[in-house]
Amino acid sequence: MPSDIDVRGVDEKSANCGMRQSETAEPTAVRDFYDRVYHAKAAPTASISKHLRRIALRVGPWQGKHVLDVGCGVGDWLKIGASLGAIPAGVDISHMAIDACRRSLPQAELYCGPAEALPFRNGQFDFISCLGSIEHFLNPESALREMVRVAKRDALFLLLVPNADFPPRRLGLYSGTEQAAVKEEVLTLEAWNQLFESAGLRVQTRWKDLHVLSTSWIFRGPGYLWPLRLAQALALPLWPLRWQYQVYHLCKLR
Repeated sequence: MPSDIDVRGVDEKSANCGMRQSETAEPTAVRDFYDRVYHAKAAPTASISKHLRRIALRVGPWQGKHVLDVGCGVGDWLKIGASLGAIPAGVDISHMAIDACRRSLPQAELYCGPAEALPFRNGQFDFISCLGSIEHFLNPESALREMVRVAKRDALFLLLVPNADFPPRRLGLYSGTEQAAVKEEVLTLEAWNQLFESAGLRVQTRWKDLHVLSTSWIFRGPGYLWPLRLAQALALPLWPLRWQYQVYHLCKLR
């Protein structure tokens, strides 16, 4: 197992590294939300997502690759990478999420802290992912620059981000995820591309996120929402990329 340090020790150090002193109160409020609300009942996921496994096979090979997942949550994505031979590492601002991830992946190098101050050396990783988290970071560009810093020159980056041009959002029918209560900054695909470029990345390819094509997603929540969720699941494969709810971006260093 790679060397590790106390979770709370890393958290306190990271909160004050790479951020102005006046900003340190905000990460604490964000962390409290994720610990007490979003990840309050965090636990390792019993099964591996078929959707995430398909994505992993698309962007592999993984054998022997040093992989970092930023905003790793309970470790679902890292678990898939590890099962395919990757050497996993992860960062999340939530103690609860990291504790659950550690139970699922005891061999992984895991730290609790903000994405804007990653506790890794320069040029360490072959593959860096951030799936559905960038929009929740206090400083997305700073976090992206940290990912660039710890990446090898030939590293790949997989970034999943929401799209401001998603029609239900544009029409005011969708106001965001539960995390919008603390921070959720949604951009157009063009604006995301500009942000990635400014951080030193170049998008190689993009594709639709179609994880909604599953009964577990359609029949989640109260029954009166199932018809709407079914309609969305059926519509997304037909809609152009510019209307998608979320879009995967595979990037390399510029």
